[in-house]
Amino acid sequence: MAAVAQAHFTMQYIWSNGVDQGKNNYIRVTPNNNPVTDVTSKDITCNVNGLTGTGVSTLTIAAGTTINFEWHQHDQRTGEDPISGGHKGPVQVYIAKAPSTAATFDGQGAVWTKIYSSGLLNSSTQQWATDVVNTNSGKHAVKIPASLPAGEYLLRAEIIALHVAQSYPGAQFYIGCVQVKISSGGSASPPKVALPGAYKGSDPGITVNIYNNLQSYTAPGPAVWTG
Repeated sequence: MAAVAQAHFTMQYIWSNGVDQGKNNYIRVTPNNNPVTDVTSKDITCNVNGLTGTGVSTLTIAAGTTINFEWHQHDQRTGEDPISGGHKGPVQVYIAKAPSTAATFDGQGAVWTKIYSSGLLNSSTQQWATDVVNTNSGKHAVKIPASLPAGEYLLRAEIIALHVAQSYPGAQFYIGCVQVKISSGGSASPPKVALPGAYKGSDPGITVNIYNNLQSYTAPGPAVWTG
């Protein structure tokens, strides 16, 4: 069990247009690196203790900014894979507009828009989005759609590890939420879903055997909105 625990990971840094914002800044930090496995739990929103941003600062960005999320197993950037190589699965990013401040927003209800999803990239080599994250020193990027209205938001990144997902609960959800304020933008009204709500344990992207020459994969949740 100790070896399994050591393979868990958390979001620890974000980058804004290539600038490192520092460890745990603007992130709702979870108390440990354990995954969420119950898709009906409020922990699926922004991880354990993630329903409030009390004490968390909010980063001001412009719409169209590229944000990088950086994940690690432990409190170190070197000396090990950012996430365990055995933790194969998709990488997704959602965004939700706060009714007032990001810090007081609990992310409940149909408020989330999916803006990025990457899953099984090569069925012949079984390369997953998580492999790319490892190659890229724990980082993956998303561009904030320029048409989003100005205001305060939660950015929610998730990595789903599917190495024990043959039955439910088994899939491991690693979630990090970042508080941002978009200082400029447009007037788009994107489609929204609820988290919890959009995922079911029976979804083929959640309960799946990835070791049986998987040829295709459909990530859980809605389609990506590109703005």
